[in-house]
Amino acid sequence: MYTMKQACEVSGLSYETLKFYCNEGLVPNLKRDRLNRRVFDDRAVSWIKSLKCLKGCGMGIREMRDYMYLCLEGKKSIPERMAMLQKKADLKVQIRQVERSIEYIEEKEKFYQEVQKGKRDYISNLLSEENQKQE
Repeated sequence: MYTMKQACEVSGLSYETLKFYCNEGLVPNLKRDRLNRRVFDDRAVSWIKSLKCLKGCGMGIREMRDYMYLCLEGKKSIPERMAMLQKKADLKVQIRQVERSIEYIEEKEKFYQEVQKGKRDYISNLLSEENQKQE
């Protein structure tokens, strides 16, 4: 069994987020110890990790709850769950956008370093050619 703190460490969620998820009913069959503190078994921790992934996929609390209820229905709800997880394509688009942003930043860093070292003339798309020559 895991304490809240241990479950947070293992799952990568903050204490506040896990507490919120528990209060929202997103951790089914929640167990408590003799002092009425939340405790989690391996299955609960595995589910908590799933919640973190679902959140990372862009699901809100309502969607995560809907997904959980479908999971609790068992095998018959697999087609509906698969439909909910079709966000994979959106995530791939987001990944490509982030990769392009990183490439842009790396190109700018290289450009600025070369300008500062005198290896390259400074060129700006925002300044007129006349203003660039004055610098």
